[in-house]
Amino acid sequence: MNKSKDQIQVKFPDGEKRLYPKGICLLEVSKDFQGTRSIPILAAVVNNKLMELRQTLKEDANIRWIDFTHKDGFRIYQRSLSFVLILAAQEVLEDQGITKVRINHAVNNGYFCEIEGVPKVTEDMLIAIEKRMREIVKEDLSFQKETVSLDVARDIFKEYKMYDKQQLFKYRRASNVNLYQLSWLKNYFYGYMAPSTGYLKTFRLIPYSPRFILQFPSKEDPSVLPPSVPHEKLSAIFMESEKWGRIMEVETVGALNNILSMGGGGDLIRVSEALQEKKIANIADQILERKDKIKVILIAGPSSSGKTTFAQRLSIQLRVNGMNPHPISIDDYFVDRHLTPLDEEGNPDFEGIEAIDLDLFNKDLKALLDGEFVSIPNYNFMTGSREYGRSPLKIGENDVLVVEGIHGLNDALTKDIPKENKYKIYISALTQLNLDDHNRISTTDTRLLRRIVRDNQYRGMRASQTIEMWPSVRRGEEKNIFPFQEEADIMFNSALVYELGILKQYAEPLLFQIEPQDPGFAEAKRLIKFLDYFLGVSSEEVPKNSIIREFIGGSCFH
Repeated sequence: MNKSKDQIQVKFPDGEKRLYPKGICLLEVSKDFQGTRSIPILAAVVNNKLMELRQTLKEDANIRWIDFTHKDGFRIYQRSLSFVLILAAQEVLEDQGITKVRINHAVNNGYFCEIEGVPKVTEDMLIAIEKRMREIVKEDLSFQKETVSLDVARDIFKEYKMYDKQQLFKYRRASNVNLYQLSWLKNYFYGYMAPSTGYLKTFRLIPYSPRFILQFPSKEDPSVLPPSVPHEKLSAIFMESEKWGRIMEVETVGALNNILSMGGGGDLIRVSEALQEKKIANIADQILERKDKIKVILIAGPSSSGKTTFAQRLSIQLRVNGMNPHPISIDDYFVDRHLTPLDEEGNPDFEGIEAIDLDLFNKDLKALLDGEFVSIPNYNFMTGSREYGRSPLKIGENDVLVVEGIHGLNDALTKDIPKENKYKIYISALTQLNLDDHNRISTTDTRLLRRIVRDNQYRGMRASQTIEMWPSVRRGEEKNIFPFQEEADIMFNSALVYELGILKQYAEPLLFQIEPQDPGFAEAKRLIKFLDYFLGVSSEEVPKNSIIREFIGGSCFH
């Protein structure tokens, strides 16, 4: 393949090589491949760096296309459609003097949104906004990107009354800001956009009084909207957390940084911890009210939710109430390793419920509830088999079993235990903080940062290793945890409003160690940019029993 000085060579994952003019736009290159793909290409990884399709190629490159089914492609779709919603809402509602849409947490494969100054979003209002959104999509408007100075960006935010963004960029160290313009509206978004609105054909607005949901397509197929299944308990815990944020006057990162810069970090830590302790005490009180029936407490949640520390703190509150908790780990009931089921790729599936000896687990629980002595096993992860050496356990009138594990909410785990004897708790780090009114913080990012720090602290793992295995962890959660979260009797939010300022100190050095050639480099770069929004918080005033101590170290429970 002869290459002239005005050409570049582009190589693709299947080994194919092609020549293109130097300076060609990625969008033009993608058109050569879109015809063979049923799902639209939204971005590209170029030499291990995520790039927008509007960017150009100036040197030889290895390219991997990113479509909607990839996590980065899905984020681009969500972000771009959010901008369409904001533009449409402002145009539809400007005659009423209402111009501000706030995008809150993720729920039901969409974003939970509200319109400032509107006590209740009406169906007619949503119909009008969605109609305008579809017109904008049909017009196939470009998302225009421009780089401006920090001072110019602040002036633009002031002009559009985006005071939350003004506050956010008060603490940015970068001298320039990338803004996007859609039609007449300029805005800032953390992350890349689709080339144009024509890529965003599938969505709907769902009334969810007093707010609404911007629903996205199924992650597997961008042409299909999933069924609208209400997640009432999850929404309630998010709204409770948002209420806490308003109580503490910390709804955005800019507001958090304001408090920290004025020396209010200590008070913020103490109030945040007190709110969590009050919630844990309330859960213990609910269990006490039904102590004649409840004998098994099941605690489940996704990775890095803080299940271990939560279980310890709940046990303390149960003791305060005169109850005697006994911890049991579901992991101790793993089948012998040679019996572990295999996943779709032929690898051992340790996260599937079939990896648990359900018959033995239920037999032991039932015997305990019947007042018998039971020898609880201990799983030896070195040998891959169960061992026995503990003193036999027998529970009395005030005793309760505290069972921790990812399958706790799945009734198949405790199929032989009557429902009235069980109390299910779902725990997750449901981040209540947003960067600003239009840029939410993913709860997954908070958990990933927790895990990066913990894996390095306690397992000696590099950040690149944690990032590499994270997709597998997420697939296990989607299959084994999230479908059962609404089965919980109660939900507990383990996120702390100040914690990302703490994690920043520990995670940043680990992320900077990831080299450009590493597969996790693009994700590391994204997380470094994300952490740059936060002022650092000293861990000195974090209590020894805090959930965040489970990750950064110094916990009184270790």
